[in-house]
Amino acid sequence: MSADLILAASVLWLATAMLSPMRSVRALLRYLLSAGCVLGVAACLIALPTATPSVEFPFALASQRIAFALEPSALWLLGFGLVPAIFACWLGSPLSGRSGTWWAGASLSLLGALGVFGLQDGISMLVAWEVMSLGGAVMLAGERAREANGKPVLLMLALLEVGAIALVFAILLLDQASAGIGFDAFIAHGPRTSTLLSWVAGMALLIGFGAKLGLIPFYEWFPRAYSSGSGATGALFSGVVLNAAYFALSRGWNSWLGVASDSGTAFGLGVVAIAIGVVSAVLAILFAFQQDDWRALLSYSSAENASVAVAMLGVTQLFRSDHLNDLAGLAWTVALLHLAGHSLAKGALFLVADGIQASTGNYDIVPRGWIRNSRFMLGLGALFAVMSLASIPPQAGFVSEWYVFQSVFQGFHLSAFTGRLVLVLAGAGLALAAAVALATFVKLFGLGLLGMPDPDYQRPVPRRSAVAVGLLGLCVLAVAVGAPLWLNALASGAQTLFQANSPQAMLSGWLLVPLTDKFAFISPSKLVIVMPLLALIPLALLRFTRTRPARRTAVWFGGMTAHGRDAMTTPLTFSNAMRTFYSFVYQPTMSTEREHEQREYFIKRLVFSEGVTDLFERHLFEPAVRFVTWYANRLRALQSGNLNFYLALIGGLLVAILALTLV
Repeated sequence: MSADLILAASVLWLATAMLSPMRSVRALLRYLLSAGCVLGVAACLIALPTATPSVEFPFALASQRIAFALEPSALWLLGFGLVPAIFACWLGSPLSGRSGTWWAGASLSLLGALGVFGLQDGISMLVAWEVMSLGGAVMLAGERAREANGKPVLLMLALLEVGAIALVFAILLLDQASAGIGFDAFIAHGPRTSTLLSWVAGMALLIGFGAKLGLIPFYEWFPRAYSSGSGATGALFSGVVLNAAYFALSRGWNSWLGVASDSGTAFGLGVVAIAIGVVSAVLAILFAFQQDDWRALLSYSSAENASVAVAMLGVTQLFRSDHLNDLAGLAWTVALLHLAGHSLAKGALFLVADGIQASTGNYDIVPRGWIRNSRFMLGLGALFAVMSLASIPPQAGFVSEWYVFQSVFQGFHLSAFTGRLVLVLAGAGLALAAAVALATFVKLFGLGLLGMPDPDYQRPVPRRSAVAVGLLGLCVLAVAVGAPLWLNALASGAQTLFQANSPQAMLSGWLLVPLTDKFAFISPSKLVIVMPLLALIPLALLRFTRTRPARRTAVWFGGMTAHGRDAMTTPLTFSNAMRTFYSFVYQPTMSTEREHEQREYFIKRLVFSEGVTDLFERHLFEPAVRFVTWYANRLRALQSGNLNFYLALIGGLLVAILALTLV
């Protein structure tokens, strides 16, 4: 049943890609894409907690028979990634106009992600990976990327191709070692893989999949590419595409490299993943805090959340190196839970951004009172999503963040002092990232959705967007409240990888515990009942103690009576204190230009600009571009058009060939 539904979903997505150039059926495309996502979610729900049966296709690729199967963790990440994709595809991109390019790109991204989740050999997986990347570029090209001369898309493709080369290298290494390109051969030969090969292949996999996950230095393509597209594109990027990249990295490290039998490799890779994941999370969320565009802020946040998941993958390897399989299964499960809640919450906020763009024509974070002017469902969904990404109870992000710290706190079980120290430092770094994330989403909600209504923007967020955001927000709450039910879906996956019952041990009735209720516990299921009841107390006090009506007066604004909108906090003033404190990271830039009228005493125009420095663009990407440009200019002489020069080159080649032949 589940295999049939997945096949039907892929057929619908393929039909969308084929029909996208036809204007006469343009309205049909949203139905096909959305229906395919619905079928995909249904297939995941039916198949969990077990894997789908393996299906072998009647054709081969490079003499390798192609097989397809989805294991429980793939079903989990695919299902949660497709939920926001349903609404993103239904609403479509507000920037695509009448072009069908965006629909073709979305269908290619979904097909590629499905292949990354389910294909069972290295060649076909690499093809699916490239199709997924191509789909993302096509989506952006179908929007307003051409207004920036395509540079954000080219940067994205350039960095993703660096990752693709690393993946090809890793697959070739594993193929050479196991004498087979299929994942079954990788797994079977894993315990006999040499330490050096496991190290090199593991690092290549981290670079390859990390390019899509936004690890340093790759996260700098996120704000550029996301900001050149729509929120619908961002919802697909931060949902099913990001989940597919993490699943592929997790599968590679946990299954292909034989780390279960090589403690040294597992420990080393774990330390590297924790260090890169924590540093990436801190840097990404610090730069997210400084953004004043919805898409840029949310894209940096996606890189931060993916980095937290990678850090937990490193924690998994650290526990596995000490044969603490239950704790390894705990960290592995926590990463999947974290990405599930992130997919839903981030999809909701990207759709909020599209709703604001439909009303204002831009994605600026400006206080315009959207909650007051728009419908209840918009405020409800946005609030739940922001609470989750800020790790505020009882939302899904709070549950996963709590589990993250509980996993790190278990470091005292490790026998090596180095491992214990790494987890202590990781906990400190993740705490910093969580604190900045809280401030970031307070800024996003307070300045992006609250404030006084702007009379120039009286049009509310479209109703369809508000309903979609509200439903996704309720799904975020459902993930947290229903965690005692959902976690059982990962039991068989943890048992297969770690021979541990970690997901089941994370439950004690309606309590969530880190393997034992003697260490710590929470219960979002009970919190969602108790918190509204506790809210009745201040409401009753407010009702029975208020004897005078509230008196409203103008905000003090430099001693002058001013309109309330003039006294509101701006994104710059809200984030300037942290920009100053972390100036060694941000390296802020400010400039003031003055235009005078007739004489210098009379200023006609004052232009102020500010920004922060992209570290890797300045110190890594720009030098690389300068080197390539310099080298290309030197090689330009080969295209001089001088016939004598070309004849000389041919003559030199003939002499070299003869010399090699004689030798």
